[in-house]
Amino acid sequence: MPLFKKRATGKPGEWYYCLEHKKVEEGPDCPGKDRFGPYASRQEAQAAMETARERNLQWENDPKWHDAPTGRAADED
Repeated sequence: MPLFKKRATGKPGEWYYCLEHKKVEEGPDCPGKDRFGPYASRQEAQAAMETARERNLQWENDPKWHDAPTGRAADED
């Protein structure tokens, strides 16, 4: 166990969505690995999970990010 707890980085006035506590927090309350942000406003932080869902959906449907088989090797199977 570390002797000193590493302080989360961030600035007061920045908003985060804490993935562990499932709530919006101002400033660096939780470690960076447990939060999304920073966001400019509380409202943006409250929408963090929906924003992530939308971005994931865009990524999943982006043909540039799929390893779909192309060429003859796929046709021979």
